[in-house]
Formats: sequence, structure tokens, C-alpha cells
Amino acid sequence: MIKIFTTDKVKELDQYTILNEPVSSIDLVERAATVFLHVFCRRYSKQTRIIIFAGQGNNGADALAIARLLTDESYKVETFLFNPTGVLSPDCEINRQRLRNMEHIEFTEVVADFDPPTLNERDIVIDGLFGSGLNRPLTGGFAMMVNYINQSDATIVSIDIPSGLFGEDNRKNNPDAIIKADFTFTFGFPKLAFFFPENAQYVGEWKVLDIGLHPEIIEETPAPFMQITEDDIAQVFTPRERFAHKGNYGHALLIAGSKGKMGAALLSAKACLRSGAGLLTAHIPQRGENIFQTAFPEAMLSFDPNADHFSTVPETSTYSAIGIGPGLGQHMESGAALERLLQATEKPMVLDADAINLLASNNTLLERIPARSILTPHPKEFDRLAGESSCTYERLQKAKAYAAEHKLCIILKGAYTATCTPEGNIYFNNCGNPGMATAGSGDVLTGVILGLLAQGYEPETAAVAGVFLHGTAGDLAAAYRSEESMIAGDITEMLGKAFKQLK
Repeated sequence: MIKIFTTDKVKELDQYTILNEPVSSIDLVERAATVFLHVFCRRYSKQTRIIIFAGQGNNGADALAIARLLTDESYKVETFLFNPTGVLSPDCEINRQRLRNMEHIEFTEVVADFDPPTLNERDIVIDGLFGSGLNRPLTGGFAMMVNYINQSDATIVSIDIPSGLFGEDNRKNNPDAIIKADFTFTFGFPKLAFFFPENAQYVGEWKVLDIGLHPEIIEETPAPFMQITEDDIAQVFTPRERFAHKGNYGHALLIAGSKGKMGAALLSAKACLRSGAGLLTAHIPQRGENIFQTAFPEAMLSFDPNADHFSTVPETSTYSAIGIGPGLGQHMESGAALERLLQATEKPMVLDADAINLLASNNTLLERIPARSILTPHPKEFDRLAGESSCTYERLQKAKAYAAEHKLCIILKGAYTATCTPEGNIYFNNCGNPGMATAGSGDVLTGVILGLLAQGYEPETAAVAGVFLHGTAGDLAAAYRSEESMIAGDITEMLGKAFKQLK
């Protein structure tokens, strides 16, 4: 599990490392520059012209160290240090002097007027103007410099964070004064801002580089945000006993489907059993019988008295887990039946799609949801529950508070799906791909989580592991089908391979 610290906390980790490794600040800069160098050299040819723009702080110190190391590696490097106030950080000052002492170095210190170099599509710009400590929008000459770089056709590589981007909350930032990097090589930990879709145009492709911060302080320092890894999930799934039977793996109840939307119920039901549930009963409108009996004979069926939509709650006491929502529709009768369902069960359940929309239309139902239940909204569905948000950061903060207040797991679906737990933890998922942006993908996720919940996994575990399993299956499906041609059923078909890969 990779901790995601706020930028001010990362400064504390740096200082602890400096004091307790011990290592000097300038040597830590050198370490970061060396790690950057190794990644950069594997990616870019020595025939490439490199233009480095450095600022006055420690991000500039990194940039100047990188300029020196690249020159030692026989790259053609042009370096510009912007120092309009004449005050550099101590590490930046040391690296300026080291660079000046080199022979055959193209180095320009900009104090006032600046004649920018011509940049073309074959050039690489390394952005080291500002780091993660920035807390106000860029203005004046620096904003103009950012704009000049962005308008070029050069490939832009940012050191640690694109200049101008804040590490967390960018609501008060100026979107026109932020570097639009093609690649960001960040030190130590990912920045929270990297996980938000509105920042993708600035961050580009990103990679975390390990610079050897002190493991003791990393272990001891709590972080409210975490990125899940494959190793984390591999430890979750318990092996099956030799003499086990289907009753050992739970009986799930899925309430889903309505006229014209039986496919959603079918997708979710298949994913539930493919995720390991021993038994599944699907409670569906009567008109769905032929569809299910033909397409998915493994599922048992419970029929609603209404032919077209959910109107009556079946007996629930015998089921180990309940899921509701895929293709449900938002009929008034369905809303009333959902209310009766919430009154009838105390076990954590999975609510998705139209079940969430029905909750949003009747907020009095929120207090009746069993504690530790799992809600799986996409951003617009969550906004209907908790109110509009101006950006992903604000929505994430609302989801965190919402999960804690109502004692729920909230899964905010997206490229980096975030699972917010009642305890205030937020887990980002880093697998999956754009091919999963297809009709029915969310229904499959509901089925996966329901299948894990039915087997007895704790709700928080079922939520986090279910999202990762779903994303892994999506990646396998994309590798086989391509992102463009993938459909939701392909994700379900790859769940078996996903389990094998994770185990």
C-alpha cells in the first residue's frame, strides 16, 4: 500500500530523513537528481536537445543537479535559472555554483529581461521552476514563461510536480498558469492532485521515483489517502478448502432489472457468481424470466409480482448479502419497496445505480441504510446525494465526510476509483483503463462486490478488493479485446484470469 501524504507532510518526512539517516539536504537533492537521471536516460536519446528551466527554490536545485548530471552523460543541455530577486535556496545556490564550475556548459541566469530559446517538437523541456510547496497561483513573468512553454511543441517533463500545480486543492488556482507536462517524475509519493481528472492535462503520464526517505517515519506517519497495490490485494483472498461446498461461500440476493434494462441485472448476476459467491438468487420483474433462464441458468430466480419493475421485497433473512440497483428503474413503487427493504435488513448491503438515485430523491432513507453498506456512485450520482461539487477534490472531501457521517463505504467511480471508508480512510485504485468506460461496467462492479460480500469478506475489504479485481479484469480484457472494442461482459469473462494473476 502506497501512502499519499500532503505536500506539507512530505516536507516533514524530508527533514526527518536529513536528521536521522543522516544525510545532508544537498545530498538528498543529489539522490533525487540521480534517480531522475536513470529514468530519463532510459526514455530519451542523447541526440535530443534538452532545455532545462529552473526556479529559485529546491525544485530549481533539483533541476540544476539534473542539468549537471545530464551533461556528464553527454546530453546536449541548455539551462536557464530564473533568479529575479537574487535570492536562491541554499541547495539551489550550491548547485548553481557546481554548474558554473563545469566546462562546456550552456548556462544562463535570468535576472531581468529574458530572450526565450526557440522550442520545437524534437526538443525536451525539463520543468523545474516550482515544486510542491507552491501555495499561490503563478503571476507575472513566471506565468508568461509557463504559457510560453505550454504553447511550444516540445515534450515537457516536470520534476516532482508540474510548475504552478498545487499538491492538493486547486480550486483557487489559475488554470492558465500551470505547466502542461507530458510526463511527471515525482519523488517519494504520488501527489493527491494527480488522481483528479481535471489535472490530467497538467500531470500527463506520471511515475513515482523512490529517493530513499527514511522508512521508519514513513511507517509511523499516518496518511488518510492510500494507493492500493497488487500485493495488497493478493493477501486478501483466502484459498478454498478441499471439502468446501457451495454453502460455504454464501448466498447472495440481487434485486435488479426493469423493463428494457434486464441486461444490467444479467451482467451484475454473472459477475457475482464469477467472483466466487456460492449461490445467487436474482429478484427480477416477471418479464425477465426467459432472459435469465436462457442466458444464465446458474442463477436462481425470485419473481416480483410486477411484470416490469421492482415493487415487492422478497424474504431476506436467508441471504448472506444483498445488492440492489442495476437496471432497477426509478418507479415510485420501487422507491417504496427500497424503503421496506432497508427496514427489513440490518446486514451491510451494496447499493448502485438507480438504488442510489432513489436514495437521492428521498434523503430520509439514508438513516435507514445498514451501517457499513457500500454505495457505488459515479460522480453525478454522488452529486445528487451530497450536492454539486466544483471539482474532484471538493467531491472527495464530501465523500469522506459522507462516509463517516452515515457509516458507509462510498466508492467514487472513475479512472482512479476512490473508496472512502467510515473510518475516514480513502483508497485509490490504480488499475483499469478507459475501455471500461462502457455500458454495464458499473453493473459488473456491483456484482463483483456483492459476490465478495456474500463470501464473508468485511465490507471495506469487499469494496477495495472488488474495485481492484474489477480493474484487473478490465486490463486483461483490454489486452485481449482492445480498449475500443471492450464491452462489460468481457470484464466478467476475465475475472477468472484476474483471480489467478492476483493469487
